[in-house]
Amino acid sequence: MPTHVAARPHPTAAAVRRPVPDTPDAVTAAFARLAVLDDGPEKQRLREELTRAWLPMAHRLASRFRDKGESTEDLRQVAALGLLKAIRRYDPARGPFEPFAIPTIRGELRRHFRDRTWDVRVPRRVQELRNSVRAAYVELALGPGGACPTVDDLARHTGLSEQQVRDGLEALESYRALSLDAGSGGANEDGPSPADFLGETDHAFQLVVDRESVKEAVRRLPSRERAILYLRFFEDWSQSRIAERMGISQMHVSRLLGQTCARLRRETLD
Repeated sequence: MPTHVAARPHPTAAAVRRPVPDTPDAVTAAFARLAVLDDGPEKQRLREELTRAWLPMAHRLASRFRDKGESTEDLRQVAALGLLKAIRRYDPARGPFEPFAIPTIRGELRRHFRDRTWDVRVPRRVQELRNSVRAAYVELALGPGGACPTVDDLARHTGLSEQQVRDGLEALESYRALSLDAGSGGANEDGPSPADFLGETDHAFQLVVDRESVKEAVRRLPSRERAILYLRFFEDWSQSRIAERMGISQMHVSRLLGQTCARLRRETLD
């Protein structure tokens, strides 16, 4: 009588997947294997395993930047991106992975703050000046005497010019912007706000432009038309008073004003 043997289930991808490398030897072996694999599903799978293995380290590095105004989730994503870059660039012949990965992840986090979190965007050159000046300021302020360093002190300490130091000091105030509605003593205090000290558009500037533009056309007018314009628009005389002064009818004054204004407009715009 034939013996029936139960068929073994076909192994799934999850069943044959190797565990995430979590020991130094396993990590070393995984990176050595990654370096010789051709691009494809196997290499991608191994890279994902290494990413999962080192992700806690990336998250710890991200947590050190959590008090700088960015959400923890955003920082973790940036750190994970740095970890992926480190895994792709790592050469096992260089030595252990961790000393190579940490600067790469930190660099990605610092780049995120440098490029994405400034309220006032300043050039990278000025950002670097800011970092140099800030470090020198702290070092000199905490040194013997503890005096507040001057621009000249910072220039000598950093080897920068005084103008470069001033640019760096100005950039120190550019990382966070103050609301135009904030009080003079801060965002939650009463008093005049920065908006109160801002200038407003002076519409008289356009009037100056218009007057200068029409001057030449006015000079070409006959003397009677110039006199009527002057009395009507500068002396604020009524048309009837102008008509009495000129010895003509009010209707004639009205017609001359309309024709003269149309002529000035046409010649000025042309």
